[in-house]
Amino acid sequence: MKLISQMQRAWCRHWPYYVAEAVGIGVFLLCGSLLTILLQHPASPVWQALSHQPMLRRVLLGVGMGFVIVSIVYSPWGKQSGAHINPAVTLGFWQLGKIRTPDALWYLLAQVSGAVGMGQVLKPVLGAYYTHPAVNFIVTQPLPLPNGTRLAFAGEFLICFVLMLLMLVCLYSKRLKAYTGWVVGLLLALFIIFETPYSGMSLNPARTLGSAVAANSYHGLWLYWVAPCMAMWLATVLFRRFYHGENLECAILAGCGPTPSSPHAPEAEPPQYPDQEAA
Repeated sequence: MKLISQMQRAWCRHWPYYVAEAVGIGVFLLCGSLLTILLQHPASPVWQALSHQPMLRRVLLGVGMGFVIVSIVYSPWGKQSGAHINPAVTLGFWQLGKIRTPDALWYLLAQVSGAVGMGQVLKPVLGAYYTHPAVNFIVTQPLPLPNGTRLAFAGEFLICFVLMLLMLVCLYSKRLKAYTGWVVGLLLALFIIFETPYSGMSLNPARTLGSAVAANSYHGLWLYWVAPCMAMWLATVLFRRFYHGENLECAILAGCGPTPSSPHAPEAEPPQYPDQEAA
């Protein structure tokens, strides 16, 4: 009952953050779907021009999605919520003590709702383009090999561990924290280009769930939740164990500090988690 009461109070104070998380992951899934259709669907003129160059198409997809995540991180509503748009990232910040449990739970619910909701919207809107086998709802699944599940688990664990570790290195650096979003975008692009053939490249449990529900296909879904969450939690634990520099101000990927485009009032900049008044 205490947690429910805390979540009710947190909703009253922070509901714009939760909405921003839902919208953020929805936009991410939308852009990923549109880019995949553009680069993979046989009716697309881009696919027809590059049909024999799968690596180049992955490069274009990686660069495109890298810019999408950068745009989300540095958008006003991305700066408002912190632009986690990923349950595993939120878990890492919770482990750091930079987001309270009620807020973390609302973030998780918002991320899942945004991804699942967008997946359902895209089914009728994009129709046959979205359901075509070449696009297949941009479902992420292990390769149909004897060790496909193990390979996918290892691949997801590795890229998620690297992402969280480098993200924390940047956020904890006074010199680098303003560029964290660009580092995340670069890593996302590289992972899409080079890691996709091994695990399908998810990084994001909620995004994968949204596609799985839309396709009604859940093969290997568990590993796209377990591997990212385990990897980012472990990266956070190890970072806390060995890092002894300056403290992290907030759980915002764009970094903390007043900026002209900040959605927060100067006296509330940056938003601090945990919020003691909402405890």
